[in-house]
Amino acid sequence: MPFWERSVIVIAVLAATAVVAKLIDLAIVRRELDPAAETRYRILRRTVTIGIVAVGVFSALLVIPQVRAIAGGLLASSAVVGLVIGLAARTTLGNFIAGILIAFTQPVRLGDEVVIGETSGTVEEIGLTYTFVRAGDNSRLVIPNEHLASDTIRNTTIVDSETIAEVTVQVPLTQDLDAVVGVLREQVTDERDGDVEIADLTDKATIALRARAPDEHHARELESDLRLRAHRVLREAGMLA
Repeated sequence: MPFWERSVIVIAVLAATAVVAKLIDLAIVRRELDPAAETRYRILRRTVTIGIVAVGVFSALLVIPQVRAIAGGLLASSAVVGLVIGLAARTTLGNFIAGILIAFTQPVRLGDEVVIGETSGTVEEIGLTYTFVRAGDNSRLVIPNEHLASDTIRNTTIVDSETIAEVTVQVPLTQDLDAVVGVLREQVTDERDGDVEIADLTDKATIALRARAPDEHHARELESDLRLRAHRVLREAGMLA
């Protein structure tokens, strides 16, 4: 095969590879995703793109007889080559694997507020080998993914959304407080981690009702409901006067 034909084939394969990689990248980037999914997709986009480009370049080079002969020799000694490359690129490969682990285990996500050592900032970009954190002074902290995956990180964004709904009611000290607590405890028996306790004894007895809610919105609704229930049951039992 003439050299010019091989050159055309190489150029065509590389062009097709670039087009396929770009189309896949555009198909992924168009999605509107939450921070967790966006973090995974950023890493996936880069991994897929690099994989496609590597296969395309390797396929194009195999068209050239001289390269094909060299490739055959390399494959024949693949164990030695793999060992040499592994030792030479240990840090790079470690960062790459750590980037994939970060994408799926997600100790940090895009947009998270984190504290690393004495520096705090916002996770701006998670690459295949490095993660970029924007500090408060607008500078960038560039962290190798291997270091990020093995170091202690304080993530102030990933917090438990559950919260405690708490309300208090007051009854005269002349009331039987054991009976009051018993009546109120019945109102939280069906709630998650429901509890009733005497919070204060001054001019009146202050009694707290608590229960766990999935988030702040549900906590406010539960607090309103607990107030109504507590007032109703205490009024019906004549314990408010």
